[in-house]
Amino acid sequence: MIGNRITYRKADGVRIPGTWRHAFICNGGTFFLTDLVIYADGLIDCWGLVTIDEFEQKLRCGWVATDLPEGAEASAHGLASWRFGEPRTWLTPELLLAEVRDTVDELNGRPDSTARCLAAVDVFLADRTEENRAATLAAYLAIPETQRHYALGDMDRKDWPLQVLVAGPGDVTERWSDEPVSQEVYDEAVSYFEERARLIAERPSRIPADGPTTPHAPAIHLYHSYPRQRVEDPGKVALRSDYPAPIDINGITYSSVAHAYWALSVADSTAQSAIAVADTAYAARKLAADATQREGWEHARSAIMITLLRAKYAQHPDLAEILLATDDATLIYDDADSTFWGDNAGRGRNWIGRQLELVRSELHAKRAGIM
Repeated sequence: MIGNRITYRKADGVRIPGTWRHAFICNGGTFFLTDLVIYADGLIDCWGLVTIDEFEQKLRCGWVATDLPEGAEASAHGLASWRFGEPRTWLTPELLLAEVRDTVDELNGRPDSTARCLAAVDVFLADRTEENRAATLAAYLAIPETQRHYALGDMDRKDWPLQVLVAGPGDVTERWSDEPVSQEVYDEAVSYFEERARLIAERPSRIPADGPTTPHAPAIHLYHSYPRQRVEDPGKVALRSDYPAPIDINGITYSSVAHAYWALSVADSTAQSAIAVADTAYAARKLAADATQREGWEHARSAIMITLLRAKYAQHPDLAEILLATDDATLIYDDADSTFWGDNAGRGRNWIGRQLELVRSELHAKRAGIM
């Protein structure tokens, strides 16, 4: 539940909304009470920004701790330190991961597990088969256990009508297993949902004219790497500008986008030729750093880079498929040499990440026949 716990971070001048919750980080055997910050683009700050997949790894290895051992040392920075005595926790790695996924959905205005359960209720009420009831029960059990009492937003009844509905007459509810649901109680639950559906239907609807304002796919981190040769299945490393995918620009072939970028950045034609055939992108950058830069390059570089990226994915359809497979995810691009092109843990402007998103959108538009 987000409530009033709203924060944000900036990526390339864009505010990414987020929220936070308390969590323990286990570092060096000490458990540190900290804020786990969850952002709408699917990045989570647990002493460093990570993707959801990386966050799951942090949970599995115990870095983000849900198991609090008796007698373990704990600390709240600048506030207090203590040892656990008879610790009790309601979370497991699976539960915390499910809550985080729900929070990302909620930050983006998408249906979370609770909303998906209530959608299944609507399907059941429209066609009251046992198959649809079973689907509704499965959707209810998919709600994190810590949140199941509040799915209806009804503080008086809590989730009692929902538990009765998914159980059905003659069965038992999750909370009260000692007495089967009577037909009378079941009919009351059905009436509750019918009245609820009527009230919801009478509310005015508000649908954004241009679709969602934030991605529905989790963010993807393109970490700095040094690929030296093409491989059969490169994965997302192929989206790196230094990935060896030759491109032809005005009749000249460059070993990669990075080679072309650095060659075009210098004024001397001899230096350009040497950079174009450099063994690695790193060597190309080093040669460019030692040469005289073109006048006005800092104002032209963004246009040059987008041109090179378009050429790469036009000339390499297999790599275009890798880019298209990222859907509408925010692309976080790291560049150890540039806070202009790279995000670099939120300190950079992430311009290559943004330009990759633009090229991807153009590819989607062409595939859809829009342009």
